[in-house]
Amino acid sequence: MSGSSQSGGVPQQLPLGVSLRDDATFANFFQSPDDGNRQVVGMLNAFACGQSPEQVVYLWGEPGSGVTHLLQSACQVAEASGRSFQYLPLSDLIDNDPEAIVEGLECLDLVCIDDLQQIEGRTDWQTALFHLYNRLRDSGKQLLLGARQSPRNLPLTLADLKSRLQWGLTFQLHPLSDNDKVAALVRRSKLRGFDLPEDVALYILHRAPRNTRALFTLLEQLDRASLQAQRKITIPFVKQVLNI
Repeated sequence: MSGSSQSGGVPQQLPLGVSLRDDATFANFFQSPDDGNRQVVGMLNAFACGQSPEQVVYLWGEPGSGVTHLLQSACQVAEASGRSFQYLPLSDLIDNDPEAIVEGLECLDLVCIDDLQQIEGRTDWQTALFHLYNRLRDSGKQLLLGARQSPRNLPLTLADLKSRLQWGLTFQLHPLSDNDKVAALVRRSKLRGFDLPEDVALYILHRAPRNTRALFTLLEQLDRASLQAQRKITIPFVKQVLNI
């Protein structure tokens, strides 16, 4: 997804079906007091608004830790701030021509590249991103990167790109504990406008994939089913809808 500002940024017109999740916001990113992610959210909010001197930020963490959520949240803030931006999930775009994908992105205020681990073994993508990195720095624009590994451990063959990726700020996102996942489900339900009892959240957690993205997808499914059936979300209802 791309966005444009009134400052002359040229939005990309990529027929790739890339979009942002409406619920990917900083406000509904669950932050445990003990997980260390609170500092990251505050920094990213300032970064996305253009109120940070940093040009490059690199987020990494295991699946479900919230990397994609925060990259998309940064795009939402950039859009609300009138800044031009582009979100590129490489898991969806890796089979496209990298030069065509990144052409002209240095004209935008913020470029967010997700799933960076996808470029392992892809010299074409590594070369294209290396040159994009340099163009963004030269034009004074911002780059936000997301991956499953730290920049030091990312298995890249292009040493110059690997070196560049270690120049900016790097943050590891810490996964939620089971207790935090229950609290996150309860909080997300309130943001969606319904109450999820804690015992129901525990039931879901113990029988569904522990990945937070998968858990929130199930929550959305329950919300839709509850609205359609005009029923509260109880354990029997969860059993009926999710078959778990």
